[in-house]
Amino acid sequence: MAMKTDYKLTKKDFRQINRRNLFFNQLGWNYEKMQGSGYLFIIMPQLRKLYGDHTPELKKAMKAHNQFFNTNPFVNTIIQGIDLAIEENKGVESLETVSGLKTGLMGPLAAIGDSIFASLLPAIMGAIAANMAVQGNPFGLFLWLLANLFVMYLRWIQLPLAYREGTNLVTKMQGQLNSLTDAATLLGVYVVGALVATLISVQVPLVANIGKVTVNLQNELDMIMPKLIPGVIVGLIYWLLGRKKMTSTKAIFIVIIVAIICSALGILGKTA
Repeated sequence: MAMKTDYKLTKKDFRQINRRNLFFNQLGWNYEKMQGSGYLFIIMPQLRKLYGDHTPELKKAMKAHNQFFNTNPFVNTIIQGIDLAIEENKGVESLETVSGLKTGLMGPLAAIGDSIFASLLPAIMGAIAANMAVQGNPFGLFLWLLANLFVMYLRWIQLPLAYREGTNLVTKMQGQLNSLTDAATLLGVYVVGALVATLISVQVPLVANIGKVTVNLQNELDMIMPKLIPGVIVGLIYWLLGRKKMTSTKAIFIVIIVAIICSALGILGKTA
């Protein structure tokens, strides 16, 4: 039987892992292994306690963990918590199982983390906080700060939760990961649609005089669909970003140049 100590992780270990995760998760990031080196660095002190210093088991564990790994950095400690719970019980014999678990979970958790923490939460809370700040309400700053503190709290508590649940957490989440991802994505689409209508204020200031009748083009467009122009602009930007060799930086410069030209020609204008 492979050698391992009888060490059990403590709250002090969890604090150490969380600190390392917050500051050094992307340590050694590269295109070959991405977050693999950071993953190993984060749990290295615990691996030494589980397998002992300078042992063949420790070397084998280090080699197993210094492989390709990439997921959303806001949820990666869920995988580390489950990983350490399994290794604490089964030792080096569990490394193959742990590798499969890491491979199986990093994709679905990345989708959830990206949808919630990289898209949904910044879009909603950022828009609300920015609107309040623009209106001179200082609570906008504190709202954004509170949102980020809440995210930090979630990142801090998920590690011991995943460790306690261990493999049971994988079983519980098995049928829920895709549903949660789809729900978060759908909610994100609705939120982005609402933000387009509320934050992008562009109108067509063209007025045509036909005999004694004055036709305001913007009013006619509003009768077809309110906020039609902002929706078309956002759709065009998404289309641009989907083109080959198009980057977000290029798209931003294109939008700025087109906005300046249209404003100069009086084709588009910002609403009051």
